[in-house]
Amino acid sequence: MSELTFLPAVSMAEQIRRKKISPVELVEAHLARIELLNPKLNALVQVDAQRARRQAQAAESAVLRGEKQGPLHGVPISIKSSIDVAGLRCEAGTKLRAGYVASQDAPLVARLRAAGAIVLGVTNTPEFLMAWETDNLLYGRTNNPWDVSRTPGGSSGGEAAAIASGCSAGGVGSDGGGSIRVPAHFSGICGLKPTPGRIPATGHFPVSVGPFALLGVVGPMARTVADLRVLFEVMQGPDDGDPSAAPVPVHWTAIQELKKLRIGYFEDDGRTPVTAETRAAVRKAVQALERAGFQVAPFRPEGLEVSQQLWWKLFGIAGGMLLRPMTRLHEAELSPILREFSDWVAAEKPHTAQTLLDTWIERDVVRMQVFRQMREFPILLCPVAAVPAFRHGERSWTIDGQTVKYLDAWSYCEWFNLLGMPGMAVPVGRSAEGLPIGVQVVGLPWQEEVVLAVAAELEAQRGKWQGPPI
Repeated sequence: MSELTFLPAVSMAEQIRRKKISPVELVEAHLARIELLNPKLNALVQVDAQRARRQAQAAESAVLRGEKQGPLHGVPISIKSSIDVAGLRCEAGTKLRAGYVASQDAPLVARLRAAGAIVLGVTNTPEFLMAWETDNLLYGRTNNPWDVSRTPGGSSGGEAAAIASGCSAGGVGSDGGGSIRVPAHFSGICGLKPTPGRIPATGHFPVSVGPFALLGVVGPMARTVADLRVLFEVMQGPDDGDPSAAPVPVHWTAIQELKKLRIGYFEDDGRTPVTAETRAAVRKAVQALERAGFQVAPFRPEGLEVSQQLWWKLFGIAGGMLLRPMTRLHEAELSPILREFSDWVAAEKPHTAQTLLDTWIERDVVRMQVFRQMREFPILLCPVAAVPAFRHGERSWTIDGQTVKYLDAWSYCEWFNLLGMPGMAVPVGRSAEGLPIGVQVVGLPWQEEVVLAVAAELEAQRGKWQGPPI
């Protein structure tokens, strides 16, 4: 049964079309996998088994009748529990929304269903999504399928753990500062942070407005790049509920044309050191892309340090100011992780109208500077984070004799949220302890297709995806 649940989503859909496997068989295999592993992982917080079985029966009948099938027909997926799925809880890991049930599907969920996907359930998050690990007072801690003493990351940690462990074929997370890419990196899967507005964030909580619209996105997570590509194609497209939406058509460029583009890479940012195994993963990715015929050269754009500072001013300080009215009368009900985040924000001066305006202008200036530099290297390759999956509760790490603090370890993702650039994590290596290590492929805004195509070439050189030992 577990072998069936580890098929790529595109293979599941293909075998259903050819009547080699049935949607009913596939859904039952995933439900059995969830029953076996979810008590250890705590990845899914609500499983909609009854509805999934009904939809699987309907999908099987459609196959037998020879009806037209979507690209995800019969494929079981999961959704982060900060995105509306009709009839399921969308609590974003907080007691302040306990029992909240979505009345309708978010547009991206409706698009996935229209493509034939079957939603198995919704996955765990940290409270209000404000952490790079997944734990809350509502449902508790999610564990990494590679090592349950470690986190699968956050805030899309439940989603990453479900997909990596074969409880789900793929799904959807959200990312305001690494919340798709860090869990993908920690859990050994792929995750795409698109350009804001490319996939509608309508139906997400917190709502996509203000700094959350500027920095935050929703995006696909899966075990393979091909699966990510299908999920992206199905979900993309503008929606009036997303203030960043733009009518950008999907455009795939021939790989030989893409190989004319130069790829720049760097192993560290000169500020936050990364582990030796992380450096090795970047070098391995460079060599793989060179074998595939790409031109790859060292390049680190100027402006990354100021980008990280500006990201914190928007996500941390401005985001904290938005959350404060919702939480200030409920301190006793907040999780330790969220209280810790609130303490970090409280240590900063709140924005005035002038400081917020200055931050906005500085953000636009640094974007222009970085984009000018990237005329020569329109694709970047770099680490996802300073460390692989960390043990529950860890807050600092020693790398090359230097202390790396919790808020600094994920700066490799935060820059690209501030700059509005698409980026994705692709698993490439392993740590000495057997933990997965990903690298990040980053492109210019609205160039998700280029990022996915380069990532596919990297994956092809890497070889077959390997699952966790759980």
